Amino acid sequence: MKRILLLCALVTSAVCGAAERNVIFFITDDESPTLGCYGDTCAVTPHIDALAADGMVFRRAFATTASCSASRSVVMSGLHNHRNGQYGHQHNYHKFASFHNVVSLSLPRVMANAGYRTARCGKYHVAPEDVYYFEETIRGNGRNAVEMANNCKDFITDKSEQPFFLYFATSDPHRGGGKDQSSSRDLKPDLFGNRAGKESHKGVTEVFYRPEDVNVPYFLPDTPETREELAQYYQSCSRIDQGVGRLVSILKEAGLYEDTLIVFTSDHGMAFSGGKTTVYEGGLNVPFVVRNPYSDHRGIQTDAMVSHIDITPSLLDFAGGLNAKTNGPRQWVNPDQYYADKPWAKSENRGPKLKSYHGKSWIPVTTGERNTHWDTIFASHTFHEIQMYYPMRVVRDDRYKLIWNIAHQLPYPFASDLWAASSWQAQFQKSLNAPYGHKTVGQYIQRERFELFDMQKDPEETTNLALDPKYSEVLQEYQARLKAMQQQLNDPWVMKWKYE
Repeated sequence: MKRILLLCALVTSAVCGAAERNVIFFITDDESPTLGCYGDTCAVTPHIDALAADGMVFRRAFATTASCSASRSVVMSGLHNHRNGQYGHQHNYHKFASFHNVVSLSLPRVMANAGYRTARCGKYHVAPEDVYYFEETIRGNGRNAVEMANNCKDFITDKSEQPFFLYFATSDPHRGGGKDQSSSRDLKPDLFGNRAGKESHKGVTEVFYRPEDVNVPYFLPDTPETREELAQYYQSCSRIDQGVGRLVSILKEAGLYEDTLIVFTSDHGMAFSGGKTTVYEGGLNVPFVVRNPYSDHRGIQTDAMVSHIDITPSLLDFAGGLNAKTNGPRQWVNPDQYYADKPWAKSENRGPKLKSYHGKSWIPVTTGERNTHWDTIFASHTFHEIQMYYPMRVVRDDRYKLIWNIAHQLPYPFASDLWAASSWQAQFQKSLNAPYGHKTVGQYIQRERFELFDMQKDPEETTNLALDPKYSEVLQEYQARLKAMQQQLNDPWVMKWKYE
């Protein structure tokens, strides 16, 4: 009996001694809301669904740009990428990077200043590292979220008085790993990180999908090639789900689940033409599940409109480090002082001095204090790969969405992996008149200067009202609103209203 009492005392002591208000931010790579908790009848995602049942599902969550590095810079700065400077990919010859002055607002920096231990595991894909600096880098196979979670266990369970912030970023379900050579088709599907021959990643119970069973999104053509690729994509998503489950089990085993905020999202929509790199709903609409341990507002689905610009101020708000008056960090770092002892900084274009976030905290939505967030959101895309200059600006509210294709004279540029995709090539090789979702191949490649959609009557963006004279006043109104938002958000491309 004494041994049992002693064991209970030790367990209680370990739990009581653990830091509170921990944060796990889980971001995937190229994933749409293809989850059971979003009503997808095909998806096998029990762990994310369980998290949603114990938290909140944001049905209207949006990336600001459907490009990997640019989007992640928004997530980690609370600023649109045209303002933080990361216009496109960070890696290789693309070479985009955020301004050094973003050090004052960057997510890992402000969380550390708020007293958190910080670590990242998995895909990083932003620059410079001095701006987006984490105290610890945890290695892990980005295609195996279970392995990643196991590698993070020591960091999560460290007996520290400091709370932890873990940035957990998978490479799934991004395209990659070659083609599925077992396909009988001439155009073979991408493996989406799955292992060939239906082999499993270590520690993962792979979920295999049949092409005939998958759900084909409205923006894709329902073809055998598309279905084969979606089967691979869904498998990759289910592997992610098992990583979520492992993280939750680690938290529960350590007595930390009730003290840890968990956020699950993606950098942007799925890696199919019509999704990734576009500013259509298929590119910008992302999964967004939040479990706030200190809220009894559970099992809720909300239509509050949130944006990726809101993530950094929200996590900082949860951490107690957000200044409500400035909408910036309480412990704001003056970049002039930070770079004073760095000789290279004197000649560097460090960018604007930044004190406030573009986004705002959605923590009150998770607690039930508020059931709305933004009335209007803005999106800003300029590059994906360096070869893909195609700036687009978007303003969207409950009723209408306006897209300005600034370089509309150009054919729409393709990411190299999307161009090679069997789902695209199968239609492209037929003709420009071949159907592709609600468009033709030719309509997808060559776009109008403005695209205006009624999001209540036409949520699948099938009819461009900008071409209809009956909507000329609506078009002018939203053009004015878009221009005003560009001016408010210091968008350099606002000059294109005059010069192009």
